[in-house]
Amino acid sequence: MNIRPATAQDWDAIWPIFQTIVSAGETYAYEPTTSKEQGYRLWLELPRQTFVVEEAGEILGTYYIKTNQAGPGSHVCNCGYMVAPAARGRGLATAMCEHSQQLAKTLGYLAMQFNFVAASNEGAVRLWNQLGFATVGRLPKAFNHPALGYVDALVMYKTL
Repeated sequence: MNIRPATAQDWDAIWPIFQTIVSAGETYAYEPTTSKEQGYRLWLELPRQTFVVEEAGEILGTYYIKTNQAGPGSHVCNCGYMVAPAARGRGLATAMCEHSQQLAKTLGYLAMQFNFVAASNEGAVRLWNQLGFATVGRLPKAFNHPALGYVDALVMYKTL
C-alpha cells in the first residue's frame, strides 16, 4: 500500500469511489447528484493537497487536506477521506488519517477538525475516537440521512 499525492490524471480512478460514496448520501454533505466536474473541483482543486492510496497500481482510497478557516483559524486543518467499498476493512482509513496528521504537522497545522461527521457513520466515529479525536460539538438533526432521516452531526477535534 502506497500513499502518494494525487494528480489530475488520477481523477478517472478516484471518481468511481467519490461518486459511489457521494451518491449514497450517507456520509458527506455533498449533493448526491454531484457531477464529475463538480467532484473534481471539490476533491482536487479546492483542497490544499489531495492524496491517493494505491496498491498494485489500483487506487483504493483518497483523502484531501485543507485549511479549515482563514486568518486566525488557519492553524487548524480539515480532511476528508474516502475508501473504495471493495477495499474497506483493510485499515486504509486508519493509514490515511495517520498520514494526514503527520502531513498536517509538516505543513504547520496545530490541530485537525472534522466539521460535520454524521453520527450515524459509526465506523468513522469509532475510528476517529481511537485515533484521539474528541467530539467537541453536536449539531442536533443537522444531517439528513437518506434512510434514517435527520441525525446529529458531530464536530470532532484533535490537537496535533
